[in-house]
Amino acid sequence: MRTERTGRSELALLTPEPPEARAFTDAAEAVAALRALYDQATGFLRSHFATVMETGRVAGRYRAYYPEISLTTDTFAKVDSRLAYGHVTAPGVYTTTVTRPDLFESYLTTQIRLLMANHGEPITIRASRTPIPLHFALPEGAHVEGSIEERIRRPLRDVFDVPDLADTDDRIVNGTYVAGETGTAPLAPFTGQRIDYSLARLAHYTATSPSHFQNFVLFTNYQFYIDEFLAFSRAAVADPESGYESLVEPGNLVTTASGAEGLAVSRLPQMPAYHLTRADGAGITMVNIGVGPSNAKTITDHVAVLRPHVWLMLGHCAGLRHSQSLGDYVLAHAYVREDHVLDDDLPIWVPIPALAEVQVALETAVAEVTGLKGYDLKKIMRTGTVATIDNRNWELRDQSGPVARLSQSRAIGLDMESATIAANGFRFRVPYGTLLCISDKPLHGELKLPGMATEFYKRQVAQHLQIGIRALELLRDTPQERVHSRKLRSFEETAFL
Repeated sequence: MRTERTGRSELALLTPEPPEARAFTDAAEAVAALRALYDQATGFLRSHFATVMETGRVAGRYRAYYPEISLTTDTFAKVDSRLAYGHVTAPGVYTTTVTRPDLFESYLTTQIRLLMANHGEPITIRASRTPIPLHFALPEGAHVEGSIEERIRRPLRDVFDVPDLADTDDRIVNGTYVAGETGTAPLAPFTGQRIDYSLARLAHYTATSPSHFQNFVLFTNYQFYIDEFLAFSRAAVADPESGYESLVEPGNLVTTASGAEGLAVSRLPQMPAYHLTRADGAGITMVNIGVGPSNAKTITDHVAVLRPHVWLMLGHCAGLRHSQSLGDYVLAHAYVREDHVLDDDLPIWVPIPALAEVQVALETAVAEVTGLKGYDLKKIMRTGTVATIDNRNWELRDQSGPVARLSQSRAIGLDMESATIAANGFRFRVPYGTLLCISDKPLHGELKLPGMATEFYKRQVAQHLQIGIRALELLRDTPQERVHSRKLRSFEETAFL
């Protein structure tokens, strides 16, 4: 342990003695080194926090640092122009801090291996100069009894580092990052502390550990879809040929073919998540985000740090055309963004393009599940613009304004989540798509009555979910480099996906 003086307080600064920076040409060895550094740092903080809480005595200011990956290159790499990631665009020094290398082992190994292959340069692993907040060093689910500050008779931030909002923002993904005095550029879209913040939020909002999230994600705005997903998942887990290993429910209740372990929560969280897992992480996670763009932004802000391969919105919408019927599908290929929650992060003038691979997978899935093909698909599905709004009772306003805008935009469906999820997918470089089901037609006086709604849900929800699952299976079988489209990359991008 190293001891230094700090001008911030009278306490000596106590830090673990990190190993020297090392260069690696093997990705697996580099990730092992990241793990060793991270374990040393978090172990140091956990151990001293336990001692302080037990004895009430403070020997100094305790600090440990995130591990860091660094790449230095002095040439412009000649790489396959079809690749959307795995390389830097210009000579320079590129760095990123890393957290939870145990959770991100596969991701880190892949990204580092691509860097080495495309640049022919080693990468360097060292301790960064960014402190790990105590909150993020404690084990998942840790619970601290009583007041910490009463125990140590001074503010917690005098003794341990706490989260710093200056290191948890989205400047990198928003394209507003400015290189610091060191002249280094970001190697990854998120810093270690930004990731840690989202991992903690995911556990809070979904009541499941981030380790259970899978690479293919479904979002919905109705519990009916979750009920169908649970039935499908339990059947899949019981089938040894399905490839799925377990179903994880809120509270981290894990069901496998041999039984269940853990306890379900007594009260569902704000946005409960359910995970149909595979050994390779290529299973399906489904989250009930509820209604509204605020929830849609909140959950995708946090799921994005897990770098999923695709996320899809499956839910209900209002049909806006005479030619549509209740139960018809809407495949979004454009969005009217009147949700407003992302206006400061992604200007409204930024177009949100349809992604060909996702669109083809969704249309193929509709055809397979319904048995309709080609021109006959138009009987039950339209491809067009979906409008997302932040006013649930928009119908009660003067209709001349909203209806005129909807008509001018060529909108065929209206909801409160889809454009938000698509826009955040675009912002975070996560492939996205939307398939909605028409549950009412307010412009034409076709509102849901209790009996109509019950019959509609029984008939359509199961089929709609089957289509979403089938689309994800098709995308799972598509090479990853094709799914992660270049359309999601800007002029200067991070090398890490």
